Amino acid sequence: MNSVRIIGGAWRRRVLRFPDGEGLRPTPDRVRETLFNWLGQDLSGLACLDLFAGSGALGFEAASRGAARVVMVERAAGAAAALRANAGSLGAAERVEIVQADAVKFASSRAAAAPRFDVLFLDPPYHQGWLGRLEPLLPELLADDGALYVEAEAALDGCGRWRTVRSGKAGQVFYHLMRNGEPDGAQ
Repeated sequence: MNSVRIIGGAWRRRVLRFPDGEGLRPTPDRVRETLFNWLGQDLSGLACLDLFAGSGALGFEAASRGAARVVMVERAAGAAAALRANAGSLGAAERVEIVQADAVKFASSRAAAAPRFDVLFLDPPYHQGWLGRLEPLLPELLADDGALYVEAEAALDGCGRWRTVRSGKAGQVFYHLMRNGEPDGAQ
């Protein structure tokens, strides 16, 4: 089993264990720290969706920082089982929902469902066209004033109507915080 440590909030320093998986690359500590500095350290009351949960690092980090509800979607059975085990060991079952499903099928099934999420994490496997398939579904998933976080193999100006307002690069990973509307030039 692999492991990653939660870096902030109520579960700071707790370890998440997860199996190897094709395309599974947990968001590095430094990138998570930057992301949660951008979002704010306190996510109290927010609803978050992690569409390619993998190790669960982003979703559990959000729950650790007070998110009222976190839905983690993971297609691989082994990774989904590890997410459930981690949620159990953290005592997170009331705020964290694990769904074993394909990201596009899950997103399509949520079309016109309310309420939409306040924060959406997208860290799909690279070079497989996931962002293009999900882009038309984003307005049904994410609140108009919601934050979209995307990791990709290249720099992005935006995704649908969400524009990059903050971005960075760590190794081969380009990471972006996007908001609805025009970019503000902050990098």
